[in-house]
Amino acid sequence: MKHIYATLLVGIFCITATNTFAQESINYLELGLTQNKTGNYADALRNFSLEIEKNIANPNPDSFYNRGFAKYNLKDFRGAILDFDKAIELKPTYFEAFIARGQSYSKQENHKVAIQDYNEAIRLNPLEATAYYSRGISKMKLANYRGGLSDFNKSLELNAEYAPGLAARGEAKSKLFDFKGSIEDFDKAIELSPKRSGYFSFRAYAKMQLSEYNLALKDYAEAIKLSADNADDYYNSGFCKTQLENFRGENGEKGALEDFSKAIEMDPMKVEAYYGRAFVKAKLGDQRGAIDDYSKSADLGNNENTKIIYDAKMTKVLLDELRNGVPDKLKIASFSTERSEVYFNRGVAKAKSGDAKQAMDDYNRAISLNPIFAEAYYFRGVAKSSLGDQRNAIQDCSNAIKLNPKYAEAYFIRGIIKLALGDSSGCMDLSKSGELGYNQAYQVIRDHCN
Repeated sequence: MKHIYATLLVGIFCITATNTFAQESINYLELGLTQNKTGNYADALRNFSLEIEKNIANPNPDSFYNRGFAKYNLKDFRGAILDFDKAIELKPTYFEAFIARGQSYSKQENHKVAIQDYNEAIRLNPLEATAYYSRGISKMKLANYRGGLSDFNKSLELNAEYAPGLAARGEAKSKLFDFKGSIEDFDKAIELSPKRSGYFSFRAYAKMQLSEYNLALKDYAEAIKLSADNADDYYNSGFCKTQLENFRGENGEKGALEDFSKAIEMDPMKVEAYYGRAFVKAKLGDQRGAIDDYSKSADLGNNENTKIIYDAKMTKVLLDELRNGVPDKLKIASFSTERSEVYFNRGVAKAKSGDAKQAMDDYNRAISLNPIFAEAYYFRGVAKSSLGDQRNAIQDCSNAIKLNPKYAEAYFIRGIIKLALGDSSGCMDLSKSGELGYNQAYQVIRDHCN
């Protein structure tokens, strides 16, 4: 029995020794590196940990750096930072670890600290393009667009064929209103990476800012074809179509109405899409639907990225039509933070549907939110006139003129009302309106002022 027991011990010892030798002979670092390259980050992390445990008495900074890389790709940014800390502690000149730690801080939106790491990486290796690129990204996040542009320029000097760098510089140029330069960078980025939907979206945006709506639409269509999950692309596509007056598509083509509806379907909280759809519905004569969407836009809160502009066209000049209808002179445009415009546009829709009193309530709210909103005073004046309150209508037109001395339509309406009240000074207002370019005023002058 003793002999059998001794034999078993020897066997166990041999097996244990063999396993230990096998573990020691495995290069966990190399195995983890291979797994990192193939995207198998969870297994890579385990192997890097085994490598660290195996060499606990003589730690290798590369093991910590690569484990941090695996954690970063597994979205464990806090854990990644700890590993990059250790790598830097063991190797203070490890510029790659500074870049990686900076990128981890960037993922936590801690861009100021990230920039400090990028600065150190650049000090250690001023020829590393990734450090400039990453620093530029953080500067952009801090709204330092000129600083970002400078870093992207340097990055591209070192690596001219880097598509993300070209795209980042294109975005920086767009932020600085250099839309032509932005388009040039995205042209090159798309040439290098033709399957990146975001590149088409950004190039479309720059074209949209240059009023190249047809060209922008082609890019948005390509972006949607490559990736149909971006509500912004549908919204911006709809916006371009409103500028081209393609409100409802024909022959299988989708119009602005369908694009705004798709954006809302994808993102029910997308305020500007409700705003855009309301605008289109009003243009198509669906005032009730427009009011509902304007109300939804107002209920959701501050409507960023939406406002109205005017093309100064008024097609009806007869007094009764001017009093009882709202001139069709609106176009939609982007980039405002004034919620007052939602109420203003809802008021316009209510006025068009014949509810001048409810329209006035919305104009009042628009003015309370933005007391220098000349158009709101003007349209409130039109509403007051239609309700028979001519004296206060004149005052609102006067307020609009005070805020915008070149408001030809306000002079025109004030002149019409004055004439209706027997005040011949209305002819002076009509003359001023014509002088400012509103030619319809001369027809009334011919009929009533001579």
